[in-house]
Amino acid sequence: MTRTSTRTAVSASLARLLSLAVLPAAVLLLTVLTGCAAGGAAQGTGPGEDNSAGNSAGNSAGNSAAGSGAKPEGTITVFAAASLKGTFTELARTFEAENPGTTVALSFAGSSDLASQISQGAPADVFAPADLANMKKVQDAGLVDGAARNFATNTLAIAVAPGNPAGITALKDLARPGLKLVTCARQVPCGTAAATAAEAAGVALNPVSEENAVTDVLGKVASGEADAGLVYGTDIKAAGSKVAGIQFPESGSAVNTYPIAGVAGGRNKAAARAFLDLVTGPEGRRVLAAAGFGPAGAGAGSVK
Repeated sequence: MTRTSTRTAVSASLARLLSLAVLPAAVLLLTVLTGCAAGGAAQGTGPGEDNSAGNSAGNSAGNSAAGSGAKPEGTITVFAAASLKGTFTELARTFEAENPGTTVALSFAGSSDLASQISQGAPADVFAPADLANMKKVQDAGLVDGAARNFATNTLAIAVAPGNPAGITALKDLARPGLKLVTCARQVPCGTAAATAAEAAGVALNPVSEENAVTDVLGKVASGEADAGLVYGTDIKAAGSKVAGIQFPESGSAVNTYPIAGVAGGRNKAAARAFLDLVTGPEGRRVLAAAGFGPAGAGAGSVK
């Protein structure tokens, strides 16, 4: 055999050996790559699909979670009993400070007037009357968003001029001839309470004027237009030196409970709920107690 033939035979043998060695390696590599691809498909969406739906769902869930803890924003309108003017003004300032970008528009009046306004479509987000009866009127009309919460109580006292020139010491003194007495109208919570207390004491009251808000009664006593007026103890405390107050035991028979609720037609329900939480929470209780309001008691959280 010539040298050329020998080289050719050797080259052919080497080629066969190399092919036998490379083939298993190639098969092994192909198996590994196929397994990785299958694993990726199992962890992602499915064969022939990308993972954009999974990413979208994840982003949506994250955005939803973030949105649930969003801060209140925008304006809310709060309809509140006149006797809540001082406390709700303070709480509104606190709410706005704690929630930048919010505004609390306050509207104070007699509870019956406010209930009528809401029933007639007046725009409001929160309603806080001075009794359960007016809340129930709005509730029965289907105009309350969720359950009402009781958050405070209040009792009547006799407001007189500083120094008590009329010498009033008891509820029965308000029936004296010639005494100029002012009370709230019967449909207003403070008027209902006054009638209840008078009935419990067996006293017939003959006011020279009946007002639609407790603040109007207090104003007439402070200005000297009346000798005495039946108002809440909190109003006398807020008036400072303008009037003096006289407590009477019969007031215990006419304790007013204050409820609060969102209004069904309100446009800013998230901020309204946050304001309700403030009023019924620790800060609200602190502010109300400092003003002389009593706690809601065992009936808190329901309006019957």
